[in-house]
Amino acid sequence: MSGQHVLLVDDDAAVREAMAQTLDLEGMAAITAGSFVAAKDHIRADFPGVILSDMRMPGRDGFHLLSYARAVDAELPVVLLTGEGDIPMAVSAMEKGAFDFLEKPCAPADLVAVLRRALAARREVLQGRAEKAQAEAGDPAARLLFGVSDLAQGLRAAVRRVARTETEVLVCGPPGSGISKVAEVIHLSSRRSHGPFEKRAAAGMDRAALAAALAAGAGGSLFLDEITQLPPDTQIALIEALEEGGTTRLLAGSTAELDGSGLNTDLLYRLEVSRVRVPSLAERREDIPVLFRHYVAQAAEQAGLKAPDIAPEKLASLMGQSWPGNTRSLMSAAMRFVLGMPEEAMEAAELGLSAQLAQIERALLIAALGRQNGHASEAAKALKLPRKTFYDKLAKYGIRPEDFRR
Repeated sequence: MSGQHVLLVDDDAAVREAMAQTLDLEGMAAITAGSFVAAKDHIRADFPGVILSDMRMPGRDGFHLLSYARAVDAELPVVLLTGEGDIPMAVSAMEKGAFDFLEKPCAPADLVAVLRRALAARREVLQGRAEKAQAEAGDPAARLLFGVSDLAQGLRAAVRRVARTETEVLVCGPPGSGISKVAEVIHLSSRRSHGPFEKRAAAGMDRAALAAALAAGAGGSLFLDEITQLPPDTQIALIEALEEGGTTRLLAGSTAELDGSGLNTDLLYRLEVSRVRVPSLAERREDIPVLFRHYVAQAAEQAGLKAPDIAPEKLASLMGQSWPGNTRSLMSAAMRFVLGMPEEAMEAAELGLSAQLAQIERALLIAALGRQNGHASEAAKALKLPRKTFYDKLAKYGIRPEDFRR
């Protein structure tokens, strides 16, 4: 689209027609609508133009349209047309985010001048978004590490910084914070991204297993989880391998403090050169809504279900919790939310065993129907249940297969 589109909303058909002709003469494409309801479907975050709307209309007026448009995209310009007595109202609309207002009847030159300014502002916004999206498409840190807090931004910056080096990297943080994921993003952000990313548990690994892992990661990266649990003899073998060079980059993870952990001093010094710390959820509560929405969408896709709406009260409740299990626990909460299971452990504990099992059984039935697009016979097969038993269970919980057909 050209970016010269104007969504023209006015309940007076003669005024709409006259303005549409004026815009057409100026090379602008007018999309006309006689009401908010008729205009609503055109108001999108990717709309490549601006909105010109009358202030006073039957039903939903220009104020309502402005509020709706700003909720969809706060950077979508809305120009309002006001009657002679509506100037105070128009000033109030400007305070609420309107791009500008014009008093009716307005001179065509004035109308065109305001719309050209609004269109230029819109083009700049859309161009900036496109450039950002293009940059992020080639930036795994922006694409895969979520959050809006200063700590989240700092984590992404640290990942990009160490990815550019060829040194060993230590990724540390509290349990459940996503250490292995951060290590993988470091790999994907590095020059080795086209090589393999091998993950191994350090606990119990002997020399032979280490050699095999290093060979598997040739040309790429090897992530050793919980590096402090690597046996002492294997630590020596790892140091020797690092000193010899090789084509495998070492990324190590730890939820424990390295000082006094029994880690070989030479290995400790190597890992301390490039350290990336993953913050806990308690340290960055403002990221919880962003992460939860992402996990809910992910869980819904996995279960073949429509993602449920998330009320502001739900997000506020999540932000108020301590989350000792960090993102792993938040991910689990998102899955329970999507499947309609008890929200909190305390709530589940109050139900009793039979009620808790019923909740789980209901959630599994729903998930199976979602994955099979509401086809009950296929869902029954997936759960290895006779069809009659499956239908009996659906009736027991009031579940209708047709609700899951897409």
